[in-house]
Amino acid sequence: MKYKLIGIVLLLTLFSLQAQSQQEDTIPKSFISKLGHLINDLDTMYVSPNKYKFAFMLENSSWYEHYRIKSYGERTQSLSIAPQMSYKLGAYIGWKWIFLGWSIDLRNLFSKEKVSNKKTEFELSLYSSIVSGDVYYRKSGSNFKIRSTSGIFSKDNSPDYNRKFDGFSVEIKGLNAYWVLNHKKFSYPAAYSQSTNQRKSAGSMIAGFSFSQHDIRFDPEKLPAPILDNLDTSLIFRRIKYTDYSLSFGYAYNWVFARNCLFSVSMTPAIAYKRSTIDDQRHNPALKNINFDLVSRAGLVYNNTKYFIGTSVVIHTYDYHSSRFNLNNSFGTIRFYAGFNFLKKKKVKQEE
Repeated sequence: MKYKLIGIVLLLTLFSLQAQSQQEDTIPKSFISKLGHLINDLDTMYVSPNKYKFAFMLENSSWYEHYRIKSYGERTQSLSIAPQMSYKLGAYIGWKWIFLGWSIDLRNLFSKEKVSNKKTEFELSLYSSIVSGDVYYRKSGSNFKIRSTSGIFSKDNSPDYNRKFDGFSVEIKGLNAYWVLNHKKFSYPAAYSQSTNQRKSAGSMIAGFSFSQHDIRFDPEKLPAPILDNLDTSLIFRRIKYTDYSLSFGYAYNWVFARNCLFSVSMTPAIAYKRSTIDDQRHNPALKNINFDLVSRAGLVYNNTKYFIGTSVVIHTYDYHSSRFNLNNSFGTIRFYAGFNFLKKKKVKQEE
């Protein structure tokens, strides 16, 4: 967990520069405040800063997760495994870029099928004018299901699988950081944290790096007998544990299609180096170290500076393969939110 703490400290330090750069003019500008002004410098024809100190928000969030293991042996086979989506409703109070609050699991509140398995989900996304980042951690429970199969059965004898499977568990932790090249005209916060407003459409190239650790455990003996009896040996393993280092370069665009209305989309493909260990995988050659990953984002928001409502999706996709074996795992967060800002900043009051 050490790297997570270091990442958080670095990001918080960068964001704190913005707060320091907004001090009263009577306070002498230090080197830090000057640097803070530099990295948060905006072209106000394209981006306007938030006028308020605080915000209140209601949010419904869902966590998406999917795993596909695939073999390229005598015949191509694949298994798709995914847990049930979690649905949470929370209320939050925000100050600048920080939101603190409480959420409840709606599945446990309304569904007859209670989620009793233990799992942990954590995601922190921070956005400033020039730098952005994500810190995330997920430890799954046992609510996975076999969603589909391919190549294991003949077409005439293919069962319709959507059944529970408790032989799969995952632990993922990681850090992503991004550099916005056209930060004066393009604003990530306008789409994902509502701390600025995009006034004119603009795009930017995005460069970044990420670090993540994946620990995937699989017990093939718990598979239904018809699947296990027909499964290729290259799909039989006990545990895959790998560390992923990647460099990414992509593009993001904010489209202001109506007054106070914004649609944002970005894709940042990454070339990744993976260092791995694998237990009990039969007849499978060494895994390739160089692979390709992808982080995708999309957001739709209405924000008139006082009230805001919107939705956003952030999806991480990782690919891990050898000449005979492929593991593709993706996870992401879907958010629906609405709220309002309050208590105008002193500087804004003086200018009005």
